[in-house]
Amino acid sequence: MRKTAAKLLAVAALATSVATIASGTAIADPTVTPAATDIVSVGSDTTQAVSNQFSTDYNAYLASIGDTTSPRYYSWDATGSATINLRAGVSNFNRPNGSGAGITALNALNSPVDVARSSRGPKANPGGDPTTDVFVAFAKDAVSWSAPATGYAPADLTTVQLKSIYECGTTDWHTIVPSVPAGTTIKPYLPQSDSGTRAFFLTAIGNPALGPCVTTGPQENEGTDAAFTNPASLFPYSVAHYIGQVYGGHSSGTDAPGSLTIRTVDGLSPLTAANTLSPQFAATPYGRTVYNVVRQGDWTASNARGTALRNIFGPASTNGWICKNGTSIIKNYGFLPLPGTACGSTIQNTV
Repeated sequence: MRKTAAKLLAVAALATSVATIASGTAIADPTVTPAATDIVSVGSDTTQAVSNQFSTDYNAYLASIGDTTSPRYYSWDATGSATINLRAGVSNFNRPNGSGAGITALNALNSPVDVARSSRGPKANPGGDPTTDVFVAFAKDAVSWSAPATGYAPADLTTVQLKSIYECGTTDWHTIVPSVPAGTTIKPYLPQSDSGTRAFFLTAIGNPALGPCVTTGPQENEGTDAAFTNPASLFPYSVAHYIGQVYGGHSSGTDAPGSLTIRTVDGLSPLTAANTLSPQFAATPYGRTVYNVVRQGDWTASNARGTALRNIFGPASTNGWICKNGTSIIKNYGFLPLPGTACGSTIQNTV
């Protein structure tokens, strides 16, 4: 009885610490080298901050109940040093930047990666994701567009206008905002090619045939790039990541919106009056589910690694930690919790 009560008190104390930690700045790479038996994730920039928080709080939970044997969970950022000491015995590992790069690293021969964070769902073949990858859902996000606060862009663009801009059919802000001087060339930017946010945004606006006016390169969900000193620029942006940075206090260094402010699409705001992700906007084609991707063989395995993956990412009905205990963290980082049994549900590429 005393032992059980002590565990309950420890869990209650952890809940308090979670609320405290969640109001702070972004948490970065692991401060220790994960053990060979630990679970490690790489990939998406969009979900790295919330995943880093999951790592901190899940590991604290295990400690609070006196569990010294279960694998811990660690999340590596999308950017930073070119290489990382991924886990014991795996040093100088090339850091994957983006959902696509994380999934590629997960599926490399004898890969030491356990989890790829992904802000997109599975891609069908040919040229898609392996059918042996399992995409485990954990939250809802949306992607909108952003522009410098004192720039030329209007508060709202339509989907048709966005597609035309990225096809370089519409190239002058004056044609959209008559008060802007004629000849003010629009500067559309996209994140790097492995970005899940890039892939999702382009699909949402109708798969434009990208024109020569489009520049690829700024890190996704960061408005601190020098490119955005140009008042004519615009850039896709994760709504949840923006909320986490601006209203959750989870920005640091270059992981910040800088001069960029998030804008509306087709007259619908991505933010509520309380500056949370709008469920109405998330229900449009601009809304997306975000995932943790694992290998099917690992997910179904009866060994310690398989058990740990299900314990961390599985549904609440089977005591998956994120789905059962992570709701407040998910909200604090700008995402929407998934309804019902959707958290921890899985999908695969079947083609």
